[in-house]
Amino acid sequence: MLKDKTIFITGSSRGIGKAIALRAARDGANIVIVAKTREPHPRLPGTIYTAAEEIERAGGRALPLAVDIRDEGAIHHAVDQAVERFGGIDILVNNASAINLSGTQEISLKRFDLMHQVNTRGTFACVQGCLPYLKEAANPHVLMLSPPLNMQARWFGPHVAYTMAKYGMSMCVLGMAEEFRPAGIAFNALWPRTAIATAAVRNLLGGDEAVARSRKPEIVADAAYAILNRDSRTSTGQFFIDEDVLHAAGVTDLSGYQVDPDVAPEELLPDFFL
Repeated sequence: MLKDKTIFITGSSRGIGKAIALRAARDGANIVIVAKTREPHPRLPGTIYTAAEEIERAGGRALPLAVDIRDEGAIHHAVDQAVERFGGIDILVNNASAINLSGTQEISLKRFDLMHQVNTRGTFACVQGCLPYLKEAANPHVLMLSPPLNMQARWFGPHVAYTMAKYGMSMCVLGMAEEFRPAGIAFNALWPRTAIATAAVRNLLGGDEAVARSRKPEIVADAAYAILNRDSRTSTGQFFIDEDVLHAAGVTDLSGYQVDPDVAPEELLPDFFL
């Protein structure tokens, strides 16, 4: 149970981050919504304020904070506000991510920098900001929404810039799990087996057809919930896949997570890096 736990979630105004927040809110958790969107965007539904309303309707307490995680000062200010409001931080979920699948010659260095600043550097900076309070928590967890480190060339060739930035988050898991093992802080990664119906899938990977062959964000949220309820001292340094976590928890029928129930399981789009 995550009742009264304070969870600092980046990129939680929509998509997977919001789904994780809503699942924890059903237990009565305190959710720190860390995202940039304050005003509605024509292609990206939801703001930090609409997410806060949904979280509170679900049974949680919400603190919406407009934060660009490329800004170190903004992160530390958000941490201070979270601690002032809720008394500490028990869990950090590094979900915020930037994606661009262009090849080496096509991608601009501005886009390259954005991905590395949000994915790798932003993850690292959020860990730094939350660490003093995670060390004081009873069952502290840090969860990265990042893939297992699969060093096959086929995952680098088409979009090496994105792969490098995303694997940076996973390397944080590998290193920090070992570094903070004596402190009892769990560092794990979670990645979906299939594409997830988010704005990124709709806008970058094929529109409505790709969404129809995806699963809902709730599958990742339910897997994250299972991980965050584990003992932080015995479950760390792992690269989890959503459906494997749910199978281990006794969930055998995943059909309810499909966007289109008529799509055969083998026709679902596999996610990157698996």
